[in-house]
Amino acid sequence: MRGLGLLLLAFVATASPAWGQRYGKAVAEPNRPPNFDAIGIDQKLGEQVPLGLIFRDEHDKEVTLGSCVGGKATVLVLAYYRCPMLCNQVLNGVVETLKKMPGDIGNQFNVVTVSFDPKDKWATASVKKDSYLKEYGRAGADKGWHFLTGEQPAIDELCQAVGFRYEFDKEKKQYNHASGIMVITPYGKLSRYFFGIAYDEKELQTALEDAGAEKIGKEVDPGQLLKMLCYEFNPVTGKYTLSVMKGLRIVFGTMLLVLGFWLIRVWRRPPNVLKTAPPAATAE
Repeated sequence: MRGLGLLLLAFVATASPAWGQRYGKAVAEPNRPPNFDAIGIDQKLGEQVPLGLIFRDEHDKEVTLGSCVGGKATVLVLAYYRCPMLCNQVLNGVVETLKKMPGDIGNQFNVVTVSFDPKDKWATASVKKDSYLKEYGRAGADKGWHFLTGEQPAIDELCQAVGFRYEFDKEKKQYNHASGIMVITPYGKLSRYFFGIAYDEKELQTALEDAGAEKIGKEVDPGQLLKMLCYEFNPVTGKYTLSVMKGLRIVFGTMLLVLGFWLIRVWRRPPNVLKTAPPAATAE
């Protein structure tokens, strides 16, 4: 036990400073990266989305954004299809919420997903669409949920119009971006924003009904945005956050510290001396 304790203490002594320097600092400091101003979502409620922009659908057919909106209230999702983490979580959150709602895609409302990566092409969009339609599981949704790709000028104009700011990380070869979706009216006005990766089905249902009536919703308080705990940088809060794996490492390190202190107390405790009662006197 003493040898095991010394080994654990040595491990903690060498590992904890490294963890504190590498992970603790990342949590404590709200320092923004140099590209922070290029990342975020600005709420532009009531402004017009350029419905005449030309994209390509999942069948490699040229379409306008307006033809995909199709005169219905529409959930607009900006997500690139080769994203290794956050975009998938956004799309997963969308489909999970839509499954709980009474209205059907393609009937009461539409959904338009646009990739902001010009390297994404229709074949990748087609695979994404098939996957999420299968998850959604309702007939007719294929006519109402569109997965689009496009050229950089059209992507830039759309992102600027809806306030979606992002930047390409040359080192990691991926995009830094915030998470959220928009609801637009049948005529293309921005009606409501939802942030994070999980969306309340009742609120989204109400937002779509309001958008269908060409109503403009209220701005979301940035202080109510959910913190993302599974990513290196949270562009919504402007803070570095722990990943799941890093969190587990710190929890494990804390457990080792507690175990080490417990072992020290055990070693310093005086040994228990078993006192035996004197033998009872025997009658002669």
